[in-house]
Formats: sequence, C-alpha cells, structure tokens
Amino acid sequence: MALASLSLSLQFARFREAARHRTALPRHRVARWIRHALEADGEITVRIVDAEEGQQLNREFRGKDYATNVLTFDYAQRPVVMADLVLCAPVVAREAKEQRKTLAAHYAHLLVHGTLHAQGWDHETGEVDAEAMEAREIEILAGLGIRNPYRL
Repeated sequence: MALASLSLSLQFARFREAARHRTALPRHRVARWIRHALEADGEITVRIVDAEEGQQLNREFRGKDYATNVLTFDYAQRPVVMADLVLCAPVVAREAKEQRKTLAAHYAHLLVHGTLHAQGWDHETGEVDAEAMEAREIEILAGLGIRNPYRL
C-alpha cells in the first residue's frame, strides 16, 4: 500500500531548549511518522512550542489552563487532511523522561496520535473508541520500528 502524500510545514518557536528538539525532529523523520498515520493525502503544519505558548493555546481553545503534550487543530479530513499539530517541547521532554523513552520516540508517538485526531479518531468519546485509537497507534508505531508506547 502506498503512503499518502504530505505537504509539511515544520516550525520551531524560539525557546531555551529548541536546538535539542530540532535534533530529535529532522524533517524527514517527522514526515515519515506522519505519513504512516495518514489515510489520505495531507497538508500538515507541526509547530514545536514552549510551555507558555502551549498553555496559552490550550487555555484559549480547550479551556484548560495548562500546557499539554499535543494539540490538534483539524480543518478538513477529505479529500485532503488539513491540520495543525502543536507540540509543547517541555511537556514532551518531561513525559519522555518519566516514561523512559527517547525524545524522538515520544515525538513519533505524539505526532501519530495527533495525526489520527486530525482524521477523526477520538479517544475521549468512550472506552471502545479509546481502545481502537490506541490499537491503531501501536500498529502504526510498530511499522515504524517503535515499541508500544503504552507498555512502560
């Protein structure tokens, strides 16, 4: 099965640890991770932000006053998946350390997770949906050579 085509914009906000996150996220890897999760062609912007911007966006768009790991802003699912994925670098780094994962592996998981959200997958609508989304993430990540992120 051929992978979907992807138009990718990869953006990094300016923050103290940005260089470390750029190293973990070379464009070709980000594109590969997202393409494996796409079920249709996509136009996706990935933005890596600091805690302040992450908290501001989460508060403004979800009404939650804290920085979260990934926010998905989906605009269209067909014929082309159009979305912005915003990842909060300090949260991702902290979670990777707590879960004893590499930074790159955790980013891969969150980019797959966000890409699935952009296509209508939702783990917050019930246990069956959560289990289906988790199983799909595990399957995609395994195809990328990344271990099950839910088995710590």
